[in-house]
Amino acid sequence: MAGRTDFHLQFLLCRTHAHDISTGAVCFGVLMVFRMQILLHWYQNNTVLTALQDIRFYHIIDFMNDTATQTNTLAANSLSAPQGTDTPVIQENGELDAMMKAGIHFGHAKSKNHPSMKPYIYGIRNTISVLDLTETKKALERAIDFLRQTASDGKMILFVGTRPAARAIVREIAQKTNMPFVTERWLGGTMTNFSVIRQRVEYLERLERERKTGEMEKYTKKERIEKTKEIERLEKNFAGLRAMTRQAEVLCVVNIGEDQTAVREARRKNIPIVALADTNSNITGIAYPIPSNDDALPAVRYMMERIGAAVEEGIRNRSMRKHEAETAPQPAKI
Repeated sequence: MAGRTDFHLQFLLCRTHAHDISTGAVCFGVLMVFRMQILLHWYQNNTVLTALQDIRFYHIIDFMNDTATQTNTLAANSLSAPQGTDTPVIQENGELDAMMKAGIHFGHAKSKNHPSMKPYIYGIRNTISVLDLTETKKALERAIDFLRQTASDGKMILFVGTRPAARAIVREIAQKTNMPFVTERWLGGTMTNFSVIRQRVEYLERLERERKTGEMEKYTKKERIEKTKEIERLEKNFAGLRAMTRQAEVLCVVNIGEDQTAVREARRKNIPIVALADTNSNITGIAYPIPSNDDALPAVRYMMERIGAAVEEGIRNRSMRKHEAETAPQPAKI
């Protein structure tokens, strides 16, 4: 209402100082264009705001101030705790600040909250939920410890992120760690009917070999065009599953609501799930939920980079153990 009243006052001022109605209308139009240019410039030059596509955009500054106050209060109370108490001491570091700058604490409207996320919500501001970053930090550390150990044990992790904001970073992390991924439409049966999915991947690889070796020349021109289109379609749907030579042991999901089918299939197969969980997410059955904004690109990138670093560390640990076992001196035979 305040913004609308402000526009009305400016319009009246234009009418007052103008000689006629047409001049007043021009002044009002100039003011509106000027305001829109300012808002557009502010929107385009803020990496956090550009990723937000809902009402959270209008309250970002209030959220930043509230969460900063929350973090400072918790840190001050913990650091000032007397010796011998059970109050945890929060070491001063930039992790909470980095999370806040990435917009990880932004939640959805209060009306969209899921009851299972109540323990992770710090409060409500202007009907918008704010996540507790201290709880997010604990959940993230627990999840990356699990993923590090999983990769160290040589198990396979399937990364899933089909939302446009998550596709690039999910593909990047999965390829860097040589893990399978799904960034397009989730194919039903990827977890529950793995043998059929694997057959389609092998069929794709066979078509690609034929094209590379020139075996497709034996087909007619029309058949070659059809096979080329089929390769493109299979490449889009199955390219990320090439590395999944066996059933995945862990599922890592960026958005629970967007990839409900993947979550359901993992539950049916009793596969542990690591997932980013926004305030509207149902985390029932999720082994390692990480309270986080799962819509904004900076938030998703921050979380996935932390997860990717943990997986890479686990792979390095496994390689080191393997190398030490191979180079260890063998006991002398008697």
